[in-house]
Amino acid sequence: MSDIQTKISIFLVDDESLVRAGLRALLEKAGSFEVVGESGDARDAIERITKVKPELVILDIRMPGLSGLDAVAPIKKASPGTKVLIASQHESRDFVFQALRAGADGYITKSSDPRELAPAIESIHRGESFVTPRVAASFLGAVRSEHEGDPEPLARNLPGLTAREREVFQLIAVGKANKEVARILEISLGTVKKHRENLQRKLDIHSAAEIARVAIREGLLTP
Repeated sequence: MSDIQTKISIFLVDDESLVRAGLRALLEKAGSFEVVGESGDARDAIERITKVKPELVILDIRMPGLSGLDAVAPIKKASPGTKVLIASQHESRDFVFQALRAGADGYITKSSDPRELAPAIESIHRGESFVTPRVAASFLGAVRSEHEGDPEPLARNLPGLTAREREVFQLIAVGKANKEVARILEISLGTVKKHRENLQRKLDIHSAAEIARVAIREGLLTP
């Protein structure tokens, strides 16, 4: 019984039954997740999520009736503690931006390596964000291009941050975990955590998903 209680509860929402079956098989094989429900219709899913209150929902974008993007906010309203991971066939940055704007906590593509699924769920469950590496790489390229054209592209939008805090901010916004940020910037993990604490205090935000949404809102990352 105690083993079941430690598992992350997950609800699957995808109009393709084979996709749901594949996700369920992957999650059950991992051993640390429990699928507590599934649906092929977003509106039906919202009603059931209201009762089940899963810790995380894996949600497709393109579905008949209510789309996954339009379902994110109702899901969060129905179950405020539930995180949402978008699982879509679309790799366009524009879809990722729309998902994050809608309130999603992470984004993974259906063409992703199946081994990405568990880390994505675990990251989101910890309060971090997750963007599938292939898409995140394009975000990071856009960030680097902005730096090359304007050495202080964030100064106009977030003047309260130091140069290093702005770098950390951008990397977190594109889904990089603390260890990855430390490696990319060649600084210690402790320093990254300190910068992250400063960011959260200065911007009054408390998760990587919020950081991503602030970056989009302020126009710091563009599709």
